[in-house]
Amino acid sequence: MRPTYPDVELALLSRWPETRLEPSLDRIRAICELMGDPQDAQPLVHLTGTNGKTSTSRMIDALLRALDLRTGRFTSPHLQRINERICIDGEPLSDELFVDAYADVAVYADLVDQSQPHPLSFFEMLVAMGYAAFADAPVDVAVVEVGMGGAWDATSVADADVAVITPIDVDHASYLGDTPADIAVEKSGIIKRGSRTVLASQSEEVLEVMLTRAAEMGSPVVLEGVDFRVESRTPAVGGQMFTIQGVKGRYEDILLPLHGAFQARNAALALAAVEVFTGDAELDPELVRAGFGAVTSPGRLEVVRRSPTIVLDAAHNPHGVRAMVESIGEEFTFNPLIGVVGVMADKDAEEILRELETSVAHLICTQNSTERSLPAADLGELATGIFGSERVTVVPRLDDALERAIAFADASGDEFGDAIGSGGVIVTGSVVTVGEARTLLRGAGEESQ
Repeated sequence: MRPTYPDVELALLSRWPETRLEPSLDRIRAICELMGDPQDAQPLVHLTGTNGKTSTSRMIDALLRALDLRTGRFTSPHLQRINERICIDGEPLSDELFVDAYADVAVYADLVDQSQPHPLSFFEMLVAMGYAAFADAPVDVAVVEVGMGGAWDATSVADADVAVITPIDVDHASYLGDTPADIAVEKSGIIKRGSRTVLASQSEEVLEVMLTRAAEMGSPVVLEGVDFRVESRTPAVGGQMFTIQGVKGRYEDILLPLHGAFQARNAALALAAVEVFTGDAELDPELVRAGFGAVTSPGRLEVVRRSPTIVLDAAHNPHGVRAMVESIGEEFTFNPLIGVVGVMADKDAEEILRELETSVAHLICTQNSTERSLPAADLGELATGIFGSERVTVVPRLDDALERAIAFADASGDEFGDAIGSGGVIVTGSVVTVGEARTLLRGAGEESQ
């Protein structure tokens, strides 16, 4: 009997979670070999880093499609539904195609599970499904974001034609290391012999690790700030306008329908990656404008409601929250700004709260539906020590937390010292929290592709 989408979702979730790691490529190599190595069926643009991977992946995808190439895109985690992680031509696999991809892989998964010391994980299954779906389509190029790390990430069963490294900072410290340099060693593993490397601007210690790895692999490097950069940038209605000096050409008056200076830098990185991939002297500026104009990035400084304005941002580490706060201060005039925050227990919640303290008038501590979520009461206790008790409210249910935040944002000057209707809400702290908030605010039927 053919499984349904809920059947497949349950079967995947019953496997090792993606937070449980056993550093080995043996299982993913074994299943890919049984399937005929679908990961080698098309060129690969491979991305790693701490923040900006998904947005940059979506930009690369959009630019490649503007060049009339058929694309496969693999990103993680998902916001609302698992099949968002595997996209062809910019669209998530339909439920039917997702079930087909699972069926193609499942028969081989049983063999691998029986032959290996540990069974295939949730993430390894999805990686196998993604590469199989891309080969079956077939696509002209795959744009693949690592799940975590680099060298031992399941996506690294394929070798990158272009390795893209977004900014690196400390995240997943218990898995990857306590310093940016330690983390960079693992992430540099996506740079393979024969690949070309595109590097966002990095700290000196991270840059040294990356350049050493690239030299060892014989991989040519282009670096933000040296070989490409954002030359100028102006916030615009619904996004921003900028000019990028790329690796091969200069591209002016680009409209990107996303907010934040960090997204402009992601765009420069994406454009450099596409220039390096195509090898052309210069990309057609009109196609570049068309590609960027079509970009969406749900849950990344995404405005989902007006009156009051509600912004969703999936920042889940201090580095990401810092960039988010800077962008909100630059592009919005919220007063008061009300924060709705739910974080995972393994994240640096205290430092995330410190990054929010100077810009958020009142913080509502909540939690998402997963077992990994830090309880709202525990988050509230941390927040009280940073914000003071009068600026913190604990509301465990996310739907109730959103309602409370909307009421605070609409509050009069008597409470927050400003005019009625000038307030805004930022929902942040976790991809899961933001995804669940997006479903509550926009509905489960709203695509987040």
